[in-house]
Amino acid sequence: MRIAFLVNDFPRLSETFILNQVTGLIDRGHEVDIYAHQVEGWSKVHPDVNRYRLWERTYPMQEIPQNYLWRILKGIWLLLSRFHKAPRLIGRSLNVFAYGEQAIGLWLLYSAMSFLDKRPTYDIIHCQFGTQGYRGLAFKRLLQPTPKLLVMFRGFDISCYVNQGGDKVYRQLFKDVDYCLANCDFFRQRVIELGCEPERISVHFSGLNANKFTFRPRRLESGEPTRIATTGRLVEKKGIEYAIRAVAKQVEQFPELTYYIMGDGPLRQSLETLMSELRVESYIHLLGWQDESEIIKILDTCHLFIAPSVTAEDGNQDAPINVLKEAMAMGLPVISTDHGGIPELVEDGVSGFLAPERDANALADKLGYLLAHPERWPEMGQAGRAFVERHFDLHRLNDELVLLYEQLLEKDGNSPLELFSQAAEIYPTIPHKKTDLSHIF
Repeated sequence: MRIAFLVNDFPRLSETFILNQVTGLIDRGHEVDIYAHQVEGWSKVHPDVNRYRLWERTYPMQEIPQNYLWRILKGIWLLLSRFHKAPRLIGRSLNVFAYGEQAIGLWLLYSAMSFLDKRPTYDIIHCQFGTQGYRGLAFKRLLQPTPKLLVMFRGFDISCYVNQGGDKVYRQLFKDVDYCLANCDFFRQRVIELGCEPERISVHFSGLNANKFTFRPRRLESGEPTRIATTGRLVEKKGIEYAIRAVAKQVEQFPELTYYIMGDGPLRQSLETLMSELRVESYIHLLGWQDESEIIKILDTCHLFIAPSVTAEDGNQDAPINVLKEAMAMGLPVISTDHGGIPELVEDGVSGFLAPERDANALADKLGYLLAHPERWPEMGQAGRAFVERHFDLHRLNDELVLLYEQLLEKDGNSPLELFSQAAEIYPTIPHKKTDLSHIF
């Protein structure tokens, strides 16, 4: 198959879930091209970007100006300067009778410029975020033969983006998309509330290769400090402020502890100020961005992991985040929050603990329990590893993605419900205390 991935930014160190799908499809013999709203630098990237020479498969999409007058003026220039290269394609992009608002708003014209010289044929257009859905719809309308359109919802695209654009922001997309995926049931339900037919969306988790994360039961050796870790961007949604406050509450009783925070972002200075105010600079260390190998090396020395995600002021929320899966795969008991899709990953009291959002006291209580009961660490770590292997295995999930592509291509003549029934057989549910997923299938 030939597949086009439409993404926001590429390559991005924090979005290994996209990279894992790209390389998994290539390994299975499929052709993958990546169209990015913004192509980032290639200097500091995941090793797989270089291993697969993904810069040769990555293309910038033509930016669509927000200012409509400037969009028209630039569109006229594009039309005059490039019409001769593909007159039929550009002519089709301006067909307002067939394509309505997307032609009037010049979405089709600007999208055509993204592959004007390439003019490829694709079987599948896979939008990695709902925010790329309308661009994907433009690709579908312009490319001949017509590919199938699949849109994956991952979090901010159905939270803060919807808060900005309104509850009807995806209504037209839902009429024309062939199928949708969400990376947890929490987000699947949200997409349905926004107007997607339940028969046209199922859950497809973001997986990881557990073999890259060596499992080790966590034990505290005599005289050894307890080492705690967090990985994530220093942004509001990650809730790191509350983890810092929680650790600060425990250092008096457990002075032999160290807390590593791996990541960077706009809140770094405010977090440094908070650490200074709490007088915990000697216990808590902001390590900045780390690549995957560096993260694994640090996690291998740690005993516990905290992921204190919160709902951001703009509504942004997390799915079952990959850094939690990685820590669980390595055998670390985890502490996280009852937030977004995280309860579908962390079994409260089994592989770790869940606390309410923005509740530093509750986080501190959970942390205090684990610090006082290191004898529970091995069993909780084993439970986490088993859960990740069972539900988030990257190789199985990539096989299932290929199967779903094949079913989409064979869909003609089937109703959406029949396709959904077929897809349901390959997507396992997660039995969980706090999240009943039995109604999905």
